Amino acid sequence: MTGGGYFWAGCALAIALAYGLTLVVSNEYPFFAGYVVIQFVLLATAWNIAGGYAGYVNFGAAGFFGAGAYAAVAAGLLGAPLAVQILCAAVAGAAISLGVAYLSVRLRGIYYSIATIAVSVILESIVLNWPFVGGARGLSIVRPPPPPGFSNYTAFLFVVMTMLAVTGVAVAREVERTRLGRGLAAIRDNEMAAEACGVPTLNLKIVAIVLSGALMAVAGAPYAYYASYIDPTSAFNMSYSLAALAMPLLGGTATWAGPVVGAVVLSSLQQLLTVFASAQVNLLVLGLILILSVILLPQGALELARRRRPA
Repeated sequence: MTGGGYFWAGCALAIALAYGLTLVVSNEYPFFAGYVVIQFVLLATAWNIAGGYAGYVNFGAAGFFGAGAYAAVAAGLLGAPLAVQILCAAVAGAAISLGVAYLSVRLRGIYYSIATIAVSVILESIVLNWPFVGGARGLSIVRPPPPPGFSNYTAFLFVVMTMLAVTGVAVAREVERTRLGRGLAAIRDNEMAAEACGVPTLNLKIVAIVLSGALMAVAGAPYAYYASYIDPTSAFNMSYSLAALAMPLLGGTATWAGPVVGAVVLSSLQQLLTVFASAQVNLLVLGLILILSVILLPQGALELARRRRPA
């Protein structure tokens, strides 16, 4: 079996295992916690398409996550099923990203990153003053009955998020292996040199930013059903931006597997800290790991493991 065959077999196995767990585990909490871990796999993978492959660091991941959550809520209030809500979130994320790309993609370095923070603040302000989705008061969400084959709706959302995460990882892998990925790597290494060599840098950056934004919004799409409540403070929480940045840095930004490893390790640790410590300690540890990753693992844990592997 080729490397691609192993990858697709692993994707199918991940989805099968997720559904299999729902058949043998009756306690709802493992799915409640597991959903968060898988959610961050998708969020970190989505962030890495622009922030890692192209080097355009997005500090506003919380804005796209929240926009996806509220786009799904708005569609749900109009009677759309979950699948359509997720599609609406993807379209909203892509549209917002396209606007951001055209307005700020010519900015480079820290200037682009600051622009993404501003977009996140603007999006949160819009939702705060949008009565249809609850505004600043928030909105309680009534979950529908679980579909046939599922004992509870949390288990169903766990499987849905697993499928979304697998899709996001597959997209990132294909981006990495194509001319798009090679062009983004050239932009990351030296954008001026890439332009001089004929790489269509502007177009490639726009594609990467739109893909990244759409997938980050998809990561937030089921959030309201997961929490049974949504408000701007929780949906646009800056901890999402911090996590989306820290997880790829921990695992490695040069490959699709880095964000997956970083998200699984770091979000699992966060879940343990949430149970045994507090949310404040959770955020403190996340910040410390981000700092230590930059200092001790500048290329990520996977790259360090590869270099230490015997020849």
